[in-house]
This record gives sequence, structure tokens and C-alpha cells, in this order.
Amino acid sequence: MAVSFAATLGISGYILWSGWAKSGAPPAIPLAAHALALAAVFAEILTRTIKIHWSCAALRIPLRFNTALRVCLGGDFGASITPSRTGAEPARFLVLAEAGVPPASTLLILFTELFLEMTSLCLLCAILAVAFNGSGQVVSLMTAMIGGYAAIVLSIGAFGYFLAHRNAHGPPPGWARSIGLHAGRWRVIQRALRSLRSGIAALKHARIAPMAGAFFASMLHVSLRLAVLPIIALAMNPSLPLAKLVLWPLVFLYGGAVAPAPGGGGAVEFGFKFAFSGVMTPSVLGGALVWWRFYTFYLYIVLGALAAGNTVLRALREESRIMQLDPAVMGATADASAFTAPGIEREPR
Repeated sequence: MAVSFAATLGISGYILWSGWAKSGAPPAIPLAAHALALAAVFAEILTRTIKIHWSCAALRIPLRFNTALRVCLGGDFGASITPSRTGAEPARFLVLAEAGVPPASTLLILFTELFLEMTSLCLLCAILAVAFNGSGQVVSLMTAMIGGYAAIVLSIGAFGYFLAHRNAHGPPPGWARSIGLHAGRWRVIQRALRSLRSGIAALKHARIAPMAGAFFASMLHVSLRLAVLPIIALAMNPSLPLAKLVLWPLVFLYGGAVAPAPGGGGAVEFGFKFAFSGVMTPSVLGGALVWWRFYTFYLYIVLGALAAGNTVLRALREESRIMQLDPAVMGATADASAFTAPGIEREPR
């Protein structure tokens, strides 16, 4: 993690310094632009919190607003310090567990949050593709990336739903044994399948009005995150093309999530320089990169650490411990309830 963050900061610093060296002065960003960017960040966190709070209301799961806020920020912190954002769900799970939410309800909340994120992202991408139809390669890249992501997630979900009705109980079938899924690992998969089946069933009976509000909040929070770069870059150079300032961050924010190194290991910075070196002067590019990353990445780490840092670190340690267990032991313990905080009763089985 330290090496990845050092590479990320080093590349950002180099791009910023090289821009200063060519222009002779650091880029000037008005204070009003910083205020707007900061407002966008806090509004994004607020709308994401509302999304979780309203989705819980739709599912008839009681959840306090401040708990939903800690779930958001804790997940941000866990995602930022782990490869491919793998720490987000364990962090959110433990925050909910410490709030006394039963494991089954917690899995349903996380499943619904992912479902809303995916569907709202697909709709927003369709809207952006129509709005910026003449933007060429970046629209094609965005459409391919988000469309491919949605196709993979939906395919996995459909396959899991099929398995959940046939293989949620009993020993592993022949095809599962042939690929190395022995009894211990198969029990872990079966728990996930039962959770998926319960989640889909619960969504069918969700309250329409709060779920629609949660979907709208999901659309809004993605839009607010995409607004940060235009706020910063247009304050330095109003003639920059708006389409690229909106569409490329969508590619970086969601495409960069698959990077194996925490924080992207510099991949996002390289991508940013590649995307904007032809339209931004070196000075503007360096300033836009540093402040965009601050408002969309580093600030979330700080806020997440303040809100739920200790909880997240405990969740990551517990996940690491579970993954190191013998597979047979893992089959009996590596379900969501393993993240239940000490002193909190687990849901009766």
C-alpha cells in the first residue's frame, strides 16, 4: 500500500512540477472554485447517505441516518487503501454490524446499494452518451466500459439466481467438484446464493416511493462526483471542452477501480495526462490533476478515517484472518456473520 501511494503521489508531483517549470508559476485556482468543489463533495456524500437511508426504508430495515453516513465514509476508506477496492464491503459490513444490524439485513442493504449503483450508472451513461454524442472516442470508451461492467454484473447475477434455485443446499455438484470447489468452499458459495435469493425476493416487495427516491439519489451522487473536474478546470481555463471534463472522470473513477494497487498506483494519473495533455496547458493540467484527485480521492480517505477508521481496519484484519484459514474451517466461518463486532449478537440460524 505504501509503495502504491508513494508512486501515486510521486507521479502527481512530477506532473505538477513539470507544468510549473514550463509556465514559470503554479496554476491559479479561484477560492470560489475550491468552495464549489468542496460543496460538491459534501453534497455527494449526503446524497449517497440518503440513498442508503431511503433504500433501507424501502426494504423496511430500520437504519439511523448517522449510521448510513458512517457506512458511506467507512466504505470509501476501506476501498481507498485496498487493491481493486476490495476492502469496501467488509468495512461497510462491520459498520452495520456494530450498529446492531442483523447479518441477513446487512447483506440485503449491501446488495441493494450495489444494484442501485449499477442501474443508475447505466442510465446516466446513456444520458451522457446522447448529450455528448459528438465527442468521439471518449464516448465509445465510456459506453464500452460501463456497458461491459453492467453485462458482467448482470450475467453473474443471472447465473447466481439460477444456481440459487437449484444448488443453495446440499453437497457440491459434479461440475463444482471438477473445478476444485470442495465441500468447505461450496458452503461459502451456498450462503452467498441464499443471500442473493433473499435479496432479489426482498426487492420484489420493496416500497416503491422510497426506492425511487434512493435511485434518484444514486443518480445525483454520481453526477456530483463528475462535476468536480469541470468546476476546477473551467475556473482555470473556461474554453476547455466540457464533454471531456465530464466523460473522462467517469472512465477514471469506475475503470480505475479494477487497478490492483491501492489508489491506482499511478494509473489514474497516467490516464489523466494522456487524456488531457492535448487540450490543457501543462500548468493547467498539473493543477487540475492534483486538485481533482484531492477532492475525489484523498479527501475521502481523510473523512473516512475520521468517521470509521478503526472499524475499517478491524474489518480488513478480520477478512485477512479468514482468508488465511484452512478451507474446511473457512467453509464454516467465512460468511458475513464472521464480521460481527464483539458483543453484538448474531442473527439466530
